Amino acid sequence: MHVLGDHELEKSKPVILTGDLNCAHEEIDIYNPAGNKRSAGYTTEERQSFGTNFLSRGLVDTFRKQHPGVVGYTYWGYRHGGRKTNKGWRLDYFLVSEAIADNVHDSYILPDVLGSDHCPIGLILKL
Repeated sequence: MHVLGDHELEKSKPVILTGDLNCAHEEIDIYNPAGNKRSAGYTTEERQSFGTNFLSRGLVDTFRKQHPGVVGYTYWGYRHGGRKTNKGWRLDYFLVSEAIADNVHDSYILPDVLGSDHCPIGLILKL
């Protein structure tokens, strides 16, 4: 993450990074943390990298900031019908620069929207 690491982009404008980042960062972000310690997307190395490359470089996880103790998933594998039983992972994020983190009015998940093994997420910024 060279660009974020030296904050070059932030010199001209705040950063919003969104998408499927393929990492459930915290235990609350995955249905079965103990059983998934070696699963791709939840390894110790991936979780540490998420913190090092994004959060410690000035990006804020908007959903977690807005909803600190809320369990919310954005991905459910098709294999075992995880969506029906809500056995999911939070892999999709809106990360924003600390400079605009207080402008986040809401960051939300739309788990009832079907069409993929992921669901949409939303971000509302106030100006």
